[in-house]
Amino acid sequence: MEDSNNRKNISILFYTMIVVMLGFGMIIPIMPFYVKSFGASGRALGALMAIYGVLQFIFAPFWGSLSDRIGRKPVLMIGVLGNAIAQVLFGLSTELWMLFAARSLAGMLSVATLPTAMAYIGDSTSQKDRSRGMGMVGAAMGIGMVLGPGLGGLLAKRSLSIPFFLASALSVVALVLIFAILPEPKKSAPESAARSRGPQIKKLWQALKGPLGILFFLSFLLTFGLTNFEGIFGLYAAERYAYTPGQVGLLLTVIGVISAFMQGMMTGPATHRFGEVTVIRASLAGSALGFILMAQARNFVEVLLSMSFFIISNAMLNPSVAALISRRTQEGQGITMGLNNSFLSLGRIIGPLWAGFAFDVNINAPYMTGALIMMGGLILSLVKLHAVEPALAVQTEE
Repeated sequence: MEDSNNRKNISILFYTMIVVMLGFGMIIPIMPFYVKSFGASGRALGALMAIYGVLQFIFAPFWGSLSDRIGRKPVLMIGVLGNAIAQVLFGLSTELWMLFAARSLAGMLSVATLPTAMAYIGDSTSQKDRSRGMGMVGAAMGIGMVLGPGLGGLLAKRSLSIPFFLASALSVVALVLIFAILPEPKKSAPESAARSRGPQIKKLWQALKGPLGILFFLSFLLTFGLTNFEGIFGLYAAERYAYTPGQVGLLLTVIGVISAFMQGMMTGPATHRFGEVTVIRASLAGSALGFILMAQARNFVEVLLSMSFFIISNAMLNPSVAALISRRTQEGQGITMGLNNSFLSLGRIIGPLWAGFAFDVNINAPYMTGALIMMGGLILSLVKLHAVEPALAVQTEE
């Protein structure tokens, strides 16, 4: 009976994360057209994409700490309700500042869902079933991000607002399910749990100077490169090729499927055969070339092929770097992976900001500078990242 209840609870969390990431994915192909309709520039789009990452960086530790004190269910409900309200505000926006307000609200509130869902699974599953539960939440995020752009682009053919209203309605369904069915897990941390002090910039700087500094920097670099592409692609496609939201959504869906396949099916065999360091170097080289090819593409087929090449190269970077960090750390896994997540978040903030600024200078500048930065990362990895691993401290977790 307990296993049946756990499956039901995980299914609710599965649906919740699909809904949240579906809304996030639907925004990507639509937002450039919203911004363009308000007469705004690439800088405005970059700032709009980056503000979510800024607030995620600030508020994610707070929500995790709060869920330790007041329980997982209330914080989950806050996150889902915030997502529903933010999506409605997106759909009703008639001025640029309203988009920023909606995006800010989403960054502050909906960011509560992922860490709390993960904590819920940690509280309510056995060691044996925990990996499966975490994997289902991760799969839900992937499904939402793959389906979101295509669905958003398709619905936007009728109105740019419709995808946001649909995402809000689905969030309300998730909210009702959580309120009516999802129980509070029995193993939540006590109310005396430590309060979060938020992101600690000094600690990040110290980590960069430590033995894993090069890997943390590469984590920043890989998300910088990816968001440098994603953050401006819709506006780039609209300006250069006169693509519609539907075409942008289709392209992003295709590369989402490719990315999921590469991460799920190819990363393991590739790193097992060649090692993480070799895969990282090859991915950086391929990403740099992919940026150049995307800037040279002239028609839909060439755009699709060049984007696919970029994503095939880039998709294996994150899991390879994360695996190497996990293997080489001599401190606790939780602390180390938390630091890594902070560097990933910084990349998601600075990447879109830079892409928007570069786009206003020259339409191809985001991709050409992206190529240079990835080449710089490759050179750095050749000089600083060694295939021979240091002696590892034995890490055991009781």
